[in-house]
Amino acid sequence: MALIALRSPQYKQIEIPASGVLSAKCTITIEGTLRYTLTKNVSASTGCNFDISELVRDYLTISYSSAYTVDSVTIVTVLTTHPQVNGGGTAVATVTYNDEGYEAYGEFGELSNPIVPFRSKPSWMVASQNLSATDSFEIFVPIGESGIVPFCKTNGTIYTSSYNTTETKITEDSVDLTITRIDCTKYGSGVQIVFINRYGVQQDLWFFLKKVKSLNRTNETYQANILDYPTDEYADYSSSDAPTKIFNTQGKQSHKLSSGYYPEWANQYFEELLLSEYVWMKVPKKENPTVIQTIPVLVKTSSMTFKTSLNDKLIEYTIDFEEAFDYIQNVR
Repeated sequence: MALIALRSPQYKQIEIPASGVLSAKCTITIEGTLRYTLTKNVSASTGCNFDISELVRDYLTISYSSAYTVDSVTIVTVLTTHPQVNGGGTAVATVTYNDEGYEAYGEFGELSNPIVPFRSKPSWMVASQNLSATDSFEIFVPIGESGIVPFCKTNGTIYTSSYNTTETKITEDSVDLTITRIDCTKYGSGVQIVFINRYGVQQDLWFFLKKVKSLNRTNETYQANILDYPTDEYADYSSSDAPTKIFNTQGKQSHKLSSGYYPEWANQYFEELLLSEYVWMKVPKKENPTVIQTIPVLVKTSSMTFKTSLNDKLIEYTIDFEEAFDYIQNVR
């Protein structure tokens, strides 16, 4: 079963012979339920392709998981050729594809039909240092923090591997992942961002330095009639009653986070963060700061200049996040 990246096109192909075939049919079964039936009228001696990625992605639900459970969908695509137009007549030939789809994407250089994790397996499901022919993996975590990192086995099974508050290296299937501990106590305990990376799994990215929180308010106004008309007096009004009224007041909180100093190869982490469509931030509850809650956020920073040790000496990024909900609860 192939692990396919659904944010990139995924083509399923069947050959069309020189004669005897006028159409091709494609059925897409997702999680055991037939969802789509597509037909194409075809020409002789060609290959017929169906792109299933956008259709399947509609059925892939992404939600935050404290256990970093990976969201995916199983897909069975059956292609058949037919002697009549519009899929008519008994099938001449059949090709079946069994896949598992992820909220992942390939890059242009990886060509068509990208397969997760875009490198040989087994592999950690995070960006590699690529310092040599053998992938080398490293993450950056505050002192005293534990966490979870997804891992892909040789057979394509994706599962999660956890590390405790003191470990500096974990190993799965003889593949090492280095955990570099950062002291960020000068600015608190760091801010943990969780996002769906290009491999379609949850990844942590810590911001170690300065953080700034702000609130932006929006509202509307109208002019109200505040006159009173007593029976025995002239029309009058109270000076404490405002003629300009406010309504539809709402707020949005934003967070500006400084990453701290990362090595140059870790630019990949911030690139994937900007391109992710699912991002969460872990923040203390307002009523009880000892309790950490996970909230959805939007990455408001829309561009980044890749920093290098040659040009910038120290690699640090400042990213703007906006909470993906209104400050005043209005979910109905």
